[in-house]
Amino acid sequence: MKASYHKYVLRFKRPSGTSRGILIEKETWFLVLESDDGLGLGECGILRGLSFDDRPDYEEKLKWVCAHIALGKQKLFRELNDYPSIKFGLEQAFSSLRSKNMFHLFPSDFLSAEAPIPINGLVWMGDKDFMFEQIKQKLNEGFSCIKMKIGAIDFETELSLLGYIRKQFPREDIEIRVDANGAFATDEALRKLEILASLDIHSIEQPIKPGQWEAMALLCEKSPLPIALDEELIGITDVTKRRELIQTVKPQYIILKPSLLGGFVESGNWIALAEEHGVGWWVTSALESNIGLNAIAQWTYTLNNKLPQGLGTGGLFTNNFNAPLIVENGKLFYRKGLSWQADIIKTICT
Repeated sequence: MKASYHKYVLRFKRPSGTSRGILIEKETWFLVLESDDGLGLGECGILRGLSFDDRPDYEEKLKWVCAHIALGKQKLFRELNDYPSIKFGLEQAFSSLRSKNMFHLFPSDFLSAEAPIPINGLVWMGDKDFMFEQIKQKLNEGFSCIKMKIGAIDFETELSLLGYIRKQFPREDIEIRVDANGAFATDEALRKLEILASLDIHSIEQPIKPGQWEAMALLCEKSPLPIALDEELIGITDVTKRRELIQTVKPQYIILKPSLLGGFVESGNWIALAEEHGVGWWVTSALESNIGLNAIAQWTYTLNNKLPQGLGTGGLFTNNFNAPLIVENGKLFYRKGLSWQADIIKTICT
């Protein structure tokens, strides 16, 4: 077996805002496995300033993986605890290599019967007019769950935008989630959560910065608005530490991002821990190309979680790969009549 890696820079159609700044491009690396049986393809993508493996020796580790691919998946995994996105890409690549179709990783009705996955419509941060435009677009596109990123503009403006949705649609018709990405100050978070709760918000992701377990535990106990941990999970690879986090903070939900948590097996371990403690969960992609999104979506469908998932990011980039993944009426489909980009390996490798 041979292995190689190839860097690819995804470019946003328009700058996209989070509380950590404006995103113009997103780096990703593809692992390509070659054997007598065919090709395997996996995506390793990091989010600068967020991923646990955003570190100077990232490409050196990719080189090491390719040079030692003969060790096999399990031995390689043991060396990749500090590189969750590489672990994620490697897991994909081996699954892809085993499959008759390199893009069919998790057989299910999602692939064979075009069964859909309900997803949330994501509203990116920006000025009021831009965010208002996105909200109207998502509602017109038939989404029944809207997720709005907050924390970059003033709170009153954000409240007016959320109020716009709620005035038109009651909670029974439109579910609203918000994601603060840790933007709230600890001493003002509870007040803001109480105000948001008055708008019948479903939940808020990561209201304060990660690593403040006692403060987060107090919020989860007192907030009238359910709290979902997101960034809080990143970098916690020890099983005992994971259990301590869930038992200490007692969140209402956790968010699974496989490329930030070390792949599907590790994300599944988080899910098992959450369910053991009565904690809800859903899956979210992390700005992968359609290759990574495809793998995450197929895996997510097999989990049989009926909540809207966070999987609709494939249309953000100018240079994404053509794929059978289509969003219609707030649902993600894998359309059997559509094809993957014909020269995809050539494009990746050049």
